[in-house]
Amino acid sequence: MTFRVVVLPGDGIGPEIMAVTEKIVAQVLAHSHQTILFEHQLFGGAAIDAVGEPFPVETQTAIDKSDAVLLGSVGGPKWDEAPERPEMGLLALRKKMGVFANVRPLQIFPAVRHLSPLREERLEGVDFVVVRELLGGLYFGTPKYFNETEGVDTLRYDKASIERIVHYAFNLARQRRKKLTSIDKANVLATSKLWRQTVEEIAVDYPDVTVEHLYVDAAAMHMIQAPARFDVIVTENMFGDILSDEASVLGGSLGLLPSSSHAEAGRPALYEPIHGSAPDIAGTDFANPIGMLLSAAMMLRQSFQLENEAKQIEIAVETALSEGVLTKDLGGTATTTIFANKITEIIERSAK
Repeated sequence: MTFRVVVLPGDGIGPEIMAVTEKIVAQVLAHSHQTILFEHQLFGGAAIDAVGEPFPVETQTAIDKSDAVLLGSVGGPKWDEAPERPEMGLLALRKKMGVFANVRPLQIFPAVRHLSPLREERLEGVDFVVVRELLGGLYFGTPKYFNETEGVDTLRYDKASIERIVHYAFNLARQRRKKLTSIDKANVLATSKLWRQTVEEIAVDYPDVTVEHLYVDAAAMHMIQAPARFDVIVTENMFGDILSDEASVLGGSLGLLPSSSHAEAGRPALYEPIHGSAPDIAGTDFANPIGMLLSAAMMLRQSFQLENEAKQIEIAVETALSEGVLTKDLGGTATTTIFANKITEIIERSAK
Protein backbone atom coordinates (compact mmCIF):
# COMPACT_ATOMS: atom_id res chain seq x y z
CA MET A 1 0.00 0.00 0.00
CA THR A 2 1.17 3.55 -0.75
CA PHE A 3 0.75 6.45 1.67
CA ARG A 4 1.05 10.08 0.61
CA VAL A 5 2.50 12.41 3.25
CA VAL A 6 2.99 16.14 2.87
CA VAL A 7 6.21 17.18 4.60
CA LEU A 8 6.57 20.71 5.99
CA PRO A 9 10.17 20.95 7.27
CA GLY A 10 9.60 24.54 8.35
CA ASP A 11 12.25 26.62 10.10
CA GLY A 12 15.26 26.34 12.39
CA ILE A 13 16.03 22.71 13.23
CA GLY A 14 12.93 21.53 11.37
CA PRO A 15 14.68 20.49 8.13
CA GLU A 16 17.38 18.55 10.05
CA ILE A 17 15.07 16.49 12.24
CA MET A 18 12.68 15.94 9.35
CA ALA A 19 15.41 14.59 7.06
CA VAL A 20 16.45 11.83 9.47
CA THR A 21 12.83 11.02 10.30
CA GLU A 22 11.94 10.50 6.65
CA LYS A 23 14.80 8.03 6.24
CA ILE A 24 13.83 6.05 9.33
CA VAL A 25 10.13 5.91 8.41
CA ALA A 26 11.03 4.72 4.90
CA GLN A 27 13.34 2.09 6.41
CA VAL A 28 10.62 0.72 8.69
CA LEU A 29 8.02 0.61 5.92
CA ALA A 30 10.41 -1.10 3.52
CA HIS A 31 10.64 -4.04 5.91
CA SER A 32 6.86 -4.48 5.73
CA HIS A 33 6.68 -3.85 1.97
CA GLN A 34 4.76 -0.60 2.36
CA THR A 35 5.51 2.53 0.35
CA ILE A 36 5.43 6.12 1.51
CA LEU A 37 5.61 9.15 -0.77
CA PHE A 38 6.96 12.29 0.88
CA GLU A 39 5.98 15.55 -0.81
CA HIS A 40 7.91 18.56 0.45
CA GLN A 41 6.12 21.90 0.62
CA LEU A 42 6.98 25.38 1.87
CA PHE A 43 5.62 26.53 5.22
CA GLY A 44 6.33 29.09 7.93
CA GLY A 45 9.31 31.41 7.74
CA ALA A 46 10.81 29.42 4.88
CA ALA A 47 7.65 30.12 2.87
CA ILE A 48 7.73 33.82 3.79
CA ASP A 49 11.30 34.03 2.49
CA ALA A 50 10.43 32.20 -0.73
CA VAL A 51 6.98 33.50 -1.67
CA GLY A 52 6.07 36.18 0.89
CA GLU A 53 3.45 34.27 2.92
CA PRO A 54 3.62 31.50 5.56
CA PHE A 55 1.00 29.15 4.10
CA PRO A 56 1.09 29.23 0.28
CA VAL A 57 -1.77 28.04 -1.90
CA GLU A 58 0.43 25.28 -3.35
CA THR A 59 0.96 23.88 0.13
CA GLN A 60 -2.76 24.01 0.85
CA THR A 61 -3.56 22.15 -2.37
CA ALA A 62 -1.02 19.42 -1.61
CA ILE A 63 -2.46 18.91 1.88
CA ASP A 64 -5.95 18.45 0.42
CA LYS A 65 -4.64 15.46 -1.55
CA SER A 66 -2.58 13.93 1.28
CA ASP A 67 -3.12 11.10 3.77
CA ALA A 68 -1.24 12.91 6.56
CA VAL A 69 0.98 15.92 7.24
CA LEU A 70 4.35 15.96 9.03
CA LEU A 71 5.49 19.33 10.37
CA GLY A 72 8.98 20.12 11.66
CA SER A 73 9.07 23.46 13.47
CA VAL A 74 7.96 27.00 12.79
CA GLY A 75 9.24 30.51 13.45
CA GLY A 76 12.29 32.33 14.74
CA PRO A 77 13.50 35.84 15.59
CA LYS A 78 14.33 36.47 11.94
CA TRP A 79 10.62 37.04 11.26
CA ASP A 80 9.69 38.92 14.46
CA GLU A 81 9.04 42.13 12.54
CA ALA A 82 7.45 40.50 9.50
CA PRO A 83 3.96 41.78 8.57
CA GLU A 84 2.71 38.19 8.83
CA ARG A 85 4.66 36.01 11.24
CA PRO A 86 5.28 32.29 10.59
CA GLU A 87 3.12 31.32 13.58
CA MET A 88 0.09 32.83 11.85
CA GLY A 89 0.58 30.20 9.19
CA LEU A 90 0.24 27.54 11.88
CA LEU A 91 -3.16 28.87 12.96
CA ALA A 92 -4.22 29.01 9.31
CA LEU A 93 -2.97 25.45 8.77
CA ARG A 94 -5.04 24.12 11.68
CA LYS A 95 -8.12 25.94 10.45
CA LYS A 96 -7.64 24.77 6.85
CA MET A 97 -7.18 21.14 7.92
CA GLY A 98 -10.04 21.33 10.42
CA VAL A 99 -7.90 19.75 13.13
CA PHE A 100 -9.90 20.32 16.30
CA ALA A 101 -8.20 17.82 18.66
CA ASN A 102 -4.56 18.20 19.65
CA VAL A 103 -3.21 15.11 21.42
CA ARG A 104 -0.01 15.30 23.48
CA PRO A 105 1.04 12.12 25.27
CA LEU A 106 3.53 12.35 28.13
CA GLN A 107 5.93 9.45 28.46
CA ILE A 108 8.70 9.28 31.05
CA PHE A 109 11.77 7.50 29.66
CA PRO A 110 13.61 5.65 32.46
CA ALA A 111 17.03 6.47 30.97
CA VAL A 112 16.50 10.23 31.31
CA ARG A 113 14.02 10.53 34.18
CA HIS A 114 16.79 12.08 36.29
CA LEU A 115 16.48 15.17 34.07
CA SER A 116 12.94 15.83 35.30
CA PRO A 117 12.56 18.64 37.86
CA LEU A 118 10.40 16.28 39.93
CA ARG A 119 11.65 13.67 42.37
CA GLU A 120 11.65 10.12 41.03
CA GLU A 121 8.87 8.96 43.35
CA ARG A 122 6.52 11.58 41.88
CA LEU A 123 7.21 10.27 38.38
CA GLU A 124 6.25 6.71 39.23
CA GLY A 125 3.29 5.64 37.08
CA VAL A 126 3.07 8.91 35.12
CA ASP A 127 1.39 8.22 31.78
CA PHE A 128 -1.19 10.73 30.61
CA VAL A 129 -2.46 12.49 27.51
CA VAL A 130 -3.57 16.10 27.12
CA VAL A 131 -6.40 16.57 24.62
CA ARG A 132 -6.66 20.24 23.68
CA GLU A 133 -9.44 21.84 21.63
CA LEU A 134 -7.68 23.65 18.79
CA LEU A 135 -10.16 25.69 16.78
CA GLY A 136 -12.05 27.77 19.35
CA GLY A 137 -11.39 30.04 22.29
CA LEU A 138 -9.28 33.16 22.57
CA TYR A 139 -6.95 32.32 19.68
CA PHE A 140 -9.76 32.38 17.12
CA GLY A 141 -12.45 34.54 18.74
CA THR A 142 -13.52 37.83 17.16
CA PRO A 143 -13.42 40.76 17.56
CA LYS A 144 -9.68 40.82 18.15
CA TYR A 145 -7.67 44.05 18.04
CA PHE A 146 -5.31 46.32 19.90
CA ASN A 147 -4.46 50.00 19.72
CA GLU A 148 -2.67 52.58 21.85
CA THR A 149 -5.27 52.48 24.61
CA GLU A 150 -6.71 48.97 24.70
CA GLY A 151 -6.46 45.39 23.49
CA VAL A 152 -9.41 43.07 22.92
CA ASP A 153 -9.52 39.29 22.60
CA THR A 154 -12.78 37.38 22.49
CA LEU A 155 -13.30 34.07 24.27
CA ARG A 156 -16.13 32.19 22.60
CA TYR A 157 -17.19 28.54 22.46
CA ASP A 158 -20.31 27.00 20.97
CA LYS A 159 -21.80 23.79 22.30
CA ALA A 160 -21.12 21.80 19.12
CA SER A 161 -17.37 22.49 19.32
CA ILE A 162 -17.27 21.40 22.95
CA GLU A 163 -19.28 18.25 22.22
CA ARG A 164 -16.91 17.27 19.42
CA ILE A 165 -13.72 17.49 21.50
CA VAL A 166 -15.31 15.93 24.58
CA HIS A 167 -16.56 12.89 22.63
CA TYR A 168 -13.05 12.52 21.20
CA ALA A 169 -11.53 12.59 24.70
CA PHE A 170 -14.04 10.11 26.12
CA ASN A 171 -13.32 7.65 23.32
CA LEU A 172 -9.59 8.01 23.93
CA ALA A 173 -10.11 7.41 27.66
CA ARG A 174 -11.98 4.20 26.81
CA GLN A 175 -8.83 2.95 25.06
CA ARG A 176 -6.68 3.73 28.09
CA ARG A 177 -7.38 3.59 31.85
CA LYS A 178 -10.93 4.95 31.58
CA LYS A 179 -10.44 8.16 33.52
CA LEU A 180 -11.19 11.62 32.12
CA THR A 181 -10.22 14.90 33.78
CA SER A 182 -12.01 17.95 32.36
CA ILE A 183 -10.28 21.25 33.08
CA ASP A 184 -12.05 24.61 33.06
CA LYS A 185 -12.58 27.84 35.00
CA ALA A 186 -16.31 27.40 35.57
CA ASN A 187 -16.28 29.51 38.72
CA VAL A 188 -15.50 32.59 36.60
CA LEU A 189 -15.94 32.09 32.84
CA ALA A 190 -19.23 31.66 30.97
CA THR A 191 -17.53 29.48 28.35
CA SER A 192 -16.26 27.20 31.11
CA LYS A 193 -19.73 26.90 32.60
CA LEU A 194 -20.98 25.72 29.21
CA TRP A 195 -17.96 23.43 28.94
CA ARG A 196 -18.60 21.75 32.31
CA GLN A 197 -22.32 21.40 31.65
CA THR A 198 -21.62 19.78 28.28
CA VAL A 199 -19.12 17.32 29.76
CA GLU A 200 -21.69 16.27 32.37
CA GLU A 201 -24.33 15.71 29.69
CA ILE A 202 -22.01 13.61 27.51
CA ALA A 203 -20.66 11.60 30.46
CA VAL A 204 -24.00 9.77 30.64
CA ASP A 205 -23.10 8.07 27.34
CA TYR A 206 -19.79 6.79 28.77
CA PRO A 207 -20.70 5.14 32.09
CA ASP A 208 -17.50 3.08 32.01
CA VAL A 209 -15.33 6.23 32.18
CA THR A 210 -14.70 8.00 35.50
CA VAL A 211 -15.00 11.79 35.17
CA GLU A 212 -13.57 14.53 37.35
CA HIS A 213 -13.62 18.31 36.95
CA LEU A 214 -10.74 20.57 37.97
CA TYR A 215 -10.27 24.32 37.79
CA VAL A 216 -7.26 25.15 35.66
CA ASP A 217 -5.24 26.58 38.56
CA ALA A 218 -5.80 23.43 40.63
CA ALA A 219 -4.90 21.27 37.62
CA ALA A 220 -1.60 23.12 37.19
CA MET A 221 -0.80 22.40 40.84
CA HIS A 222 -1.75 18.70 40.67
CA MET A 223 0.34 18.25 37.53
CA ILE A 224 3.41 18.98 39.65
CA GLN A 225 2.33 17.47 42.97
CA ALA A 226 0.66 14.27 41.72
CA PRO A 227 0.98 13.84 37.93
CA ALA A 228 0.23 10.10 38.13
CA ARG A 229 -3.40 10.89 39.00
CA PHE A 230 -4.11 11.84 35.38
CA ASP A 231 -5.04 9.58 32.45
CA VAL A 232 -6.78 11.68 29.77
CA ILE A 233 -7.07 15.43 30.25
CA VAL A 234 -9.47 17.43 28.08
CA THR A 235 -9.59 21.20 28.01
CA GLU A 236 -10.11 24.30 25.88
CA ASN A 237 -7.55 25.92 23.60
CA MET A 238 -5.56 28.32 25.79
CA PHE A 239 -5.69 26.18 28.93
CA GLY A 240 -4.51 23.21 26.86
CA ASP A 241 -1.70 25.22 25.33
CA ILE A 242 -0.35 26.21 28.75
CA LEU A 243 -0.95 22.94 30.60
CA SER A 244 0.52 20.74 27.88
CA ASP A 245 3.67 22.88 27.90
CA GLU A 246 3.82 22.51 31.68
CA ALA A 247 3.42 18.74 31.32
CA SER A 248 6.21 18.57 28.76
CA VAL A 249 8.77 19.69 31.33
CA LEU A 250 8.10 16.61 33.47
CA GLY A 251 9.82 14.33 30.96
CA GLY A 252 13.13 16.18 31.18
CA SER A 253 13.32 17.78 27.73
CA LEU A 254 10.94 19.34 25.22
CA GLY A 255 12.82 17.43 22.55
CA LEU A 256 11.33 14.12 23.67
CA LEU A 257 7.65 14.68 23.09
CA PRO A 258 5.40 14.23 20.03
CA SER A 259 1.91 15.45 19.22
CA SER A 260 -0.89 14.83 16.76
CA SER A 261 -3.84 16.96 15.69
CA HIS A 262 -7.00 15.38 14.31
CA ALA A 263 -9.92 16.46 12.14
CA GLU A 264 -13.14 14.62 11.42
CA ALA A 265 -12.80 11.03 10.20
CA GLY A 266 -11.54 10.75 6.65
CA ARG A 267 -9.47 13.95 6.71
CA PRO A 268 -5.66 14.04 7.08
CA ALA A 269 -4.14 14.53 10.52
CA LEU A 270 -1.18 16.72 11.45
CA TYR A 271 1.87 15.37 13.32
CA GLU A 272 4.61 17.49 14.87
CA PRO A 273 7.01 17.58 17.83
CA ILE A 274 6.04 20.00 20.58
CA HIS A 275 9.36 21.86 20.68
CA GLY A 276 10.14 25.08 18.86
CA SER A 277 12.48 25.83 15.99
CA ALA A 278 15.60 26.34 18.19
CA PRO A 279 17.30 28.72 15.72
CA ASP A 280 20.35 28.95 18.00
CA ILE A 281 21.35 25.37 17.15
CA ALA A 282 19.98 25.18 13.60
CA GLY A 283 22.56 23.75 11.22
CA THR A 284 24.85 22.47 13.99
CA ASP A 285 23.65 18.83 13.91
CA PHE A 286 22.86 19.00 17.63
CA ALA A 287 19.06 18.91 17.43
CA ASN A 288 17.22 16.15 19.27
CA PRO A 289 15.10 14.27 16.67
CA ILE A 290 13.14 12.15 19.18
CA GLY A 291 9.99 14.29 19.25
CA MET A 292 9.88 14.23 15.45
CA LEU A 293 10.50 10.48 15.29
CA LEU A 294 7.77 9.75 17.83
CA SER A 295 5.38 12.06 15.98
CA ALA A 296 6.02 9.99 12.86
CA ALA A 297 5.34 6.84 14.89
CA MET A 298 2.01 8.36 15.96
CA MET A 299 1.26 8.96 12.27
CA LEU A 300 1.95 5.33 11.40
CA ARG A 301 -0.34 4.14 14.17
CA GLN A 302 -3.18 6.66 14.05
CA SER A 303 -3.44 7.52 10.35
CA PHE A 304 -2.22 4.30 8.72
CA GLN A 305 -3.01 1.65 11.39
CA LEU A 306 0.58 0.38 11.21
CA GLU A 307 0.95 -0.63 14.86
CA ASN A 308 4.01 -2.85 14.43
CA GLU A 309 5.89 -0.24 12.43
CA ALA A 310 5.08 2.46 14.98
CA LYS A 311 6.33 0.22 17.78
CA GLN A 312 9.59 -0.42 15.93
CA ILE A 313 10.40 3.29 16.02
CA GLU A 314 9.27 3.72 19.63
CA ILE A 315 11.24 0.70 20.85
CA ALA A 316 14.32 1.83 18.92
CA VAL A 317 14.16 5.27 20.56
CA GLU A 318 13.86 3.81 24.05
CA THR A 319 16.65 1.32 23.32
CA ALA A 320 19.00 4.05 22.08
CA LEU A 321 18.38 6.08 25.23
CA SER A 322 18.90 3.06 27.48
CA GLU A 323 22.20 2.35 25.69
CA GLY A 324 23.37 5.86 26.56
CA VAL A 325 23.08 7.48 23.14
CA LEU A 326 21.96 10.92 24.29
CA THR A 327 21.78 14.22 22.47
CA LYS A 328 23.14 17.42 24.01
CA ASP A 329 19.84 18.48 25.61
CA LEU A 330 19.78 15.13 27.43
CA GLY A 331 23.29 15.56 28.82
CA GLY A 332 25.04 13.55 26.12
CA THR A 333 27.26 14.24 23.13
CA ALA A 334 25.40 12.47 20.30
CA THR A 335 24.64 14.58 17.27
CA THR A 336 21.42 14.37 15.30
CA THR A 337 23.21 12.17 12.78
CA ILE A 338 24.72 9.87 15.39
CA PHE A 339 21.39 9.39 17.14
CA ALA A 340 19.58 8.72 13.85
CA ASN A 341 22.26 6.22 12.80
CA LYS A 342 21.78 4.42 16.11
CA ILE A 343 18.03 4.17 15.49
CA THR A 344 18.70 2.78 12.01
CA GLU A 345 21.12 0.22 13.47
CA ILE A 346 18.64 -0.91 16.14
CA ILE A 347 15.83 -1.30 13.61
CA GLU A 348 18.07 -3.33 11.29
CA ARG A 349 19.17 -5.46 14.22
CA SER A 350 15.60 -6.22 15.24
CA ALA A 351 14.57 -7.07 11.67
CA LYS A 352 17.06 -9.95 11.42
